[in-house]
Amino acid sequence: MLEQLSDKVKQELREWTERMVGPERKERLQALARTGNEYGVDPFGFNLDYSLSALAPFFWLYRHYHRVETFGIEKVPKGRVLLISNHSGQLPMDGAMIGVSLLLEADPPRAIRSMVEKWVPSLPYVSTFMARVGQIVGTPENCRRLLEADEAILVFPEGVRGLGKLWPQRYQLQDFGLGFMRLALETDTPIVPIAVVGAEEQSPALVDVKPLAKLLGFPSFPLTVTGMPLPLPTKYRIYFGDPLRFTGRADDEDSELDKKVRTVKTAIQGMLNQGLKERQGVFW
Repeated sequence: MLEQLSDKVKQELREWTERMVGPERKERLQALARTGNEYGVDPFGFNLDYSLSALAPFFWLYRHYHRVETFGIEKVPKGRVLLISNHSGQLPMDGAMIGVSLLLEADPPRAIRSMVEKWVPSLPYVSTFMARVGQIVGTPENCRRLLEADEAILVFPEGVRGLGKLWPQRYQLQDFGLGFMRLALETDTPIVPIAVVGAEEQSPALVDVKPLAKLLGFPSFPLTVTGMPLPLPTKYRIYFGDPLRFTGRADDEDSELDKKVRTVKTAIQGMLNQGLKERQGVFW
């Protein structure tokens, strides 16, 4: 009986997705299916049928809750690409909205693969959900294999430093890791900088209770103005920059790689500053 209930819920979610995307986009999303094994998943656990059901609530959040606007999405090139974005908001809603934007707004639609923190697979249910919708642990080998398969990879170089920013740090980019630049050079992959405006205000954090975070095994434990890290209905604006290509050796000294990383970081900060200047309000 529980299995029948699960199948019914899945079907209703799938139909909800199809109503939101429309018949034409529905057919184009179906073309994203990857070759699966006997369990219907690709080597990393991605399953399109599962995704189109599980992502229905995120499509609704994209269209009706955060009312996302995208700018420059046509700049994302075909084939392998590294999407490098700022990160914030206590919950990774920014990653979800970027992913949905490539499904709903890009022509043709793209299913991106996000690099998640190594502790995510330790979370019950969450780890399975992440794998089925195409997200993978952010190891160099995983990313390298996906780029060789011409996938679009979303990376947040700030990591948890960006996600857990406190209110006074909003829209101030934290230190970027160098790993994405090494992979870009090694695989000759273009980098598209992305700036997300609106996520910083969705769950303003006042303080990070580090002792409690350590006790629970979390990277941070922020206290927000709502008491929980639930997102407010802030309006999202996602800016896609011009593709950047870099030359050099993947095994260059960190100082050389850092110069290239600063170019990407400067591009993102510039788009953030411009987006903040242009918007008229946080919720509209």
